[in-house]
This record gives sequence, C-alpha cells and structure tokens, in this order.
Amino acid sequence: MLLIVGLGNPGKKYEKTRHNVGSRVVGELKSLNLKDIILVQPTTFMNESGRAVKKITKNYKLKTENLIVVHDDIDLPLGEFKIQKNRGSAGHKGVQSIIDSLGTKDFTRIRIGIKPEQYYRPFRSTEKFVLEKFTKDEEEILKEVIPKVIEEINNFIK
Repeated sequence: MLLIVGLGNPGKKYEKTRHNVGSRVVGELKSLNLKDIILVQPTTFMNESGRAVKKITKNYKLKTENLIVVHDDIDLPLGEFKIQKNRGSAGHKGVQSIIDSLGTKDFTRIRIGIKPEQYYRPFRSTEKFVLEKFTKDEEEILKEVIPKVIEEINNFIK
C-alpha cells in the first residue's frame, strides 16, 4: 500500500494558489482510479500537515518509505520538478510538520517548482507569495508540468 499526499491549504480561497500545487496534482491523480494507493489532500492547513499524515500512516499501519509527499517548492523554477528521498524540509513548513510528526525524513518528496523567472526573494514576503494565485501565463506552464509529474508518479508506482 502506498500513500500519496498532496500538500495545500483547505478551502476555495486557496484553491489555485502556488502553495496548493501539490494538492492539485493529487486531485488529478484521483481521476485515474489507482489501485492499492491512498490519495490524500489533507484538510488541515499547510503548517499542520504532519498531524493528518501521522494519523493516516498510523491507521493504515504504513511505513514512511511508502509515503510520497507532493508539494510546492519556491527554490525550483516554475515548470520544473524533482523527486527526492530522505531530505530535509528546505524551509517548507508543511514538509517540516510531516518530518516532526513522523520523527523521520525517510519518505519521498515530489517538489514542484513555483518560482517565476522574475522572483526576487529579498523584496517579497515568501509567505504572501505562496498564497497568491498563479498568473494566467503561470497556469499555462502548470498545465504542461502537472501531466509530467503524474507520468513520473505512474512510473514510480509501477
């Protein structure tokens, strides 16, 4: 059994924000009717994601190596993604919440880039930036990258 968690914030207000890209991917995965895979979009806020993930892993008696967390990453350019295992949070509070709740970083992360070309961190609040909605041009880039992420997830689980 595999658990795939898409991080984001609950509610319509956050639906198309940069911080919810992980949740969007898992939402699209749900239409594929994957077998022996639990797909979760936590209803907790991002920074409390660990509570939900811990509860699910405990209820299903899942090992952390059977966990894939899909999330936004401000350090990766928009349109790129990386799959990594056993890494720190790199400042992502949702991922840190999961690491803290599970007591380990031994799980797979799919980091989806949200950093546009013209982003200068010293001049913007990261917290405000990730809660903004994607621009129309950025949405077009997402429409190209999300299917690639889903394809990689399919390859990973086969």
